[in-house]
Amino acid sequence: GINYFDVAPQYGNAEERLGPALEPYRDEVFLACKTLGRESTAALEDFERSLTRLRTDHIDLYQLHAIESMEDVERLTASGGTLELLEELKRAGRIRFAGFSAHNEDAALRLLELYDFDSVLFPINWGTWHRGDIGKRIVESCADRGIALLALKALAHRRWKEGETRSWSKTWYKPVETTEQAARALRFALSRPVTAAVSPGHEELLWWACDAADNFKPLSEAEEEAIAAEASAMDPLFSRSVTSIN
Repeated sequence: GINYFDVAPQYGNAEERLGPALEPYRDEVFLACKTLGRESTAALEDFERSLTRLRTDHIDLYQLHAIESMEDVERLTASGGTLELLEELKRAGRIRFAGFSAHNEDAALRLLELYDFDSVLFPINWGTWHRGDIGKRIVESCADRGIALLALKALAHRRWKEGETRSWSKTWYKPVETTEQAARALRFALSRPVTAAVSPGHEELLWWACDAADNFKPLSEAEEEAIAAEASAMDPLFSRSVTSIN
């Protein structure tokens, strides 16, 4: 039943592998892609390359990737910035929807003030929500504007510690480690008014997320209180003062 696929040129060889796999089912899936280009010229190169790799003639959702700062916002919205390209692609029917992904909530909120986006891909994670104070404002803004909110990092736990053995090779952060943790983490994200939640790049984590979604029920008041108390003692993946993924 999975019909939403999210990819980007920066995800290793994901586009080259996903294109042939999706080609027979292209009309049945919703395909999201991204660009790190901050100016239209560079972003257009990304777009055309992604179309070729993904073996398609259009992208359902094209996103400005990894908005990290107000400087990003300024570059994207300036004359010749990538926002102009999104408008052109949308008018031409080469993309259906325009969105962006971000980890910096202030920059994301500013971008929402400047353009009528269709979606936002943003961390909705129990630790960053309670301990990092990241997520509440973007949820409110998307709800007020009728914008689709796609939950990022729902299954993240914390940053890898220096010298720590990385048991999951495809994530720059430490994800949940058990099906029980995955179920609770995803239930937290889906208990917010989100449109969808994306999984990390490991097959095992995807299946854990699918199982959790199949058995989803909103967190109870007692569970919300317990998860907030646990978060108070953790080092969150993001906070208002630390928003970079580097």
